[in-house]
Amino acid sequence: MILQLGSTGDDVGRLQIRLRDLGLYPGPADNVYGGGVESAVKAFQRSRGLVVDGAVGNQTAAALFPDGQGSPDPANPLLSAPLVERCLALTGAFETSSGVPDCFAGLCGDFDGQGLSFGVAQWNIGQGTLQPLLSQMLVKHEDVMAGLFHDRLDELRTMLASPLQAQLAWTRSIQDQLRHNISEPWKGLFKTLGRTPEFQAIQVEHADTIHTAALRLCDRFGVTTERAMALMFDIRVQNYSIDEATEAKIRADFAAIPVDDEVSKLRSIANRRADAANPKYAEDVRIRKLTIANGTGTVHGIVYDLEKQFGIRLK
Repeated sequence: MILQLGSTGDDVGRLQIRLRDLGLYPGPADNVYGGGVESAVKAFQRSRGLVVDGAVGNQTAAALFPDGQGSPDPANPLLSAPLVERCLALTGAFETSSGVPDCFAGLCGDFDGQGLSFGVAQWNIGQGTLQPLLSQMLVKHEDVMAGLFHDRLDELRTMLASPLQAQLAWTRSIQDQLRHNISEPWKGLFKTLGRTPEFQAIQVEHADTIHTAALRLCDRFGVTTERAMALMFDIRVQNYSIDEATEAKIRADFAAIPVDDEVSKLRSIANRRADAANPKYAEDVRIRKLTIANGTGTVHGIVYDLEKQFGIRLK
């Protein structure tokens, strides 16, 4: 039996696990042969001198499974990562409903008119925030990009070199226009790119401007803990900032809060920022921000404990 793009089932899951064990496929074993799996198969075929067609026939299967050996997944280093990376992972989990590393591979289509949104902070084509990350990856890690996108790399390069309207047209051509789901193989290719340590490092680097803005917000409101940084970081990504009218209400709240009661201050910021949001999204903003302020909560059906899962503490 030949496994190829579009195949599903347990055999695909076994293939994914084998490719993951070989360090070629960082995604989940979800039994779906998408673009990421195809790319990993091509990389394996090229390394073994096989025909590079992205499909698993008899020769490729024999090379992949000579003895059935495998190795366990590496441990998650998030808890010992710098604070900016932990905040980025938390906000990414909220944005994508996925943990590390899949939050770095969050992918959305044109539901908001931005063409395509990608990554832990949902950088997008429409606002021109995603193109610099992809271009930097091409410059710094061309070998990784070539090994991932293979014969589709030139198409990606052409898109990045095109005017914005052409870029948007391209992103819309690779997705379902009704539900805005990215089509294969591009869905799997982008998600696999998001799981590479090289592109994750670039995302963290580009998150530095978010981190700097969050630091300014912490200074502006006199909050000092890791949890405060996480809240301001999330505000910067989801809501951009805090306007003067909202700030005045927060400061009025602070007048009745003891100086050392950081949690109450964070709750005030969370509630007041939610009040100022678009009414359509206000409760979603409130739940998300209060989860950070309180250190625990449930967002989109997922239970969060900031200290246990992300190492973000009230210190």
